[in-house]
Amino acid sequence: MLFRDIIGQEPLKRRLAKEVNEGRIAHAQLFCGPEGAGELPLAIAYARYIACANRSETDACGTCPSCVKFNKLVHPDLHFVFPVVKKGSVDRAFVSDDYIALWRTFVLNNPYFNLNHWVEEMGVENKQAWIYSKESDEITKKLSLKSSEGGYKFCLIWLPERMYADNVFGNKLLKLLEEPPAKTLFLLVSQAPDMLLPTIQSRTQRVNVNKLDDEAVVRELTEKYNVPADDAGNIARLANGNFIKALETIHISQESKLFLELFISLMRLSYQKKIKEMKLWSEQVAAMGRERQKDFLDYCQRMIRENFAYNFRQPDIVYMTRDEQAFASRFARFVNERNVMGIMDELGEAQTHIGQNVNPKMVFFDFALKMIVLLKQ
Repeated sequence: MLFRDIIGQEPLKRRLAKEVNEGRIAHAQLFCGPEGAGELPLAIAYARYIACANRSETDACGTCPSCVKFNKLVHPDLHFVFPVVKKGSVDRAFVSDDYIALWRTFVLNNPYFNLNHWVEEMGVENKQAWIYSKESDEITKKLSLKSSEGGYKFCLIWLPERMYADNVFGNKLLKLLEEPPAKTLFLLVSQAPDMLLPTIQSRTQRVNVNKLDDEAVVRELTEKYNVPADDAGNIARLANGNFIKALETIHISQESKLFLELFISLMRLSYQKKIKEMKLWSEQVAAMGRERQKDFLDYCQRMIRENFAYNFRQPDIVYMTRDEQAFASRFARFVNERNVMGIMDELGEAQTHIGQNVNPKMVFFDFALKMIVLLKQ
């Protein structure tokens, strides 16, 4: 990752490059910002820029021996620390190096991700990921060695707020920040900096990474992902500066299309009181599987909220895709102050019953029948 690969953040990239060129490199920096803003790829690009042998005023060269190693995140002076999960029944402490090959591939392929994505990549979705105490011994050993290439050694810690409760790693990190090894740069990448020890916060220079502006998100979606400009604008607005959310919106577009079709079908059938067709609709939804049924009910709740908001004629408070808005232009008037809470209550009850393994055919048919009355109010 180079600075030019980072989405948006132009003023911050210029500032970081200027500080490096002026020799103003703080030994401990805390990159923090909201999810999807790009703190991690930005910190990696910053380390690469510092290590580059032929950097320009604005970016690394991309071709020197150091950059070639950064291309695969295998630079010998770049050390990663990140939350991991203990796997299997092995009674030992797991550290970042147990997952380092998987981590490098994952980061290179998906530089914008969150903790849930990383846990899923490790194949242990039902466990908590932490930075365990043994990590402190590993990083101390690595940083005690001389730089392989005579420059800076980098210790990049992703989500330091995920330190295990015994705080052994936190205390060791604090000591390293107070008495850093020669030419060592600590880059902490956090989404919840206030959860860190105040003493750690006070010993780092804070680098605030703002959420992305819509223009940067639209440009990335249209140029790299070939999303039509109008759709990219809607996605960027829904993402609200979170590129992870924007990517998820693209990936689930097909499912969202199905959910919209099912939602439209239900509303039309209920309004027309087509009982036989409503029963067939219920059977179709019941065949989807419980997790998708839950997702569909979440989608229905969002659509009811957005259609209710649509009636206020204030576009800045409505978050719908173009196809959803096309339906809302005709349907929104049927969702009003007389029935909106009733519909939401019925959706909530349906969610509860699905979670309790009630027969989904009964749940969805019952909800469809109730919509006949609610839509007439």
